[in-house]
Amino acid sequence: MRIKVKVKPGASENEVKKIDEYLYEVRTTTIPEKGKANEKVIELLSDFFDVPKSKIKIIKGQASREKEVEVVE
Repeated sequence: MRIKVKVKPGASENEVKKIDEYLYEVRTTTIPEKGKANEKVIELLSDFFDVPKSKIKIIKGQASREKEVEVVE
């Protein structure tokens, strides 16, 4: 499944919120530095979808707040 993710780094708490079927908002306390925020996004989505982190891959938007993510269930 491919989804679009809007990332809000530097938030006050970590949270994943479903906006609609293919759009999610991810808030993370991690700052966007050296890929740390991307790692945290993958970790949060892994917990949200209850799949291993290895099953989640950022397809587009590595350096953007808007990402396309593939989740293999």
